[in-house]
Amino acid sequence: MAEIDAATRRLMTALDALESAVERRREADRDEDELASRIHALGTDRARLADELDGSLVKTRRLERVNREIADKLDTAIGTIRAVLDAENSK
Repeated sequence: MAEIDAATRRLMTALDALESAVERRREADRDEDELASRIHALGTDRARLADELDGSLVKTRRLERVNREIADKLDTAIGTIRAVLDAENSK
């Protein structure tokens, strides 16, 4: 009878250890799933931010080009006005 009690205690101890191991594994799986979700969210955010940055760069280049065109037109207009004023002053 003592041998059966000892075997039963060993079996119960083994089952408790197995249950603990299964719970740790479930927790590790949940942690992995959560990490995978976070990595996916970060990838999505990165892609969105990259698209926004590309759009901003396009707008910046366009504004720089328009700014240069306006500066050239202003320089031409200033030159024309100066020429007219100099012609008037020369008379």
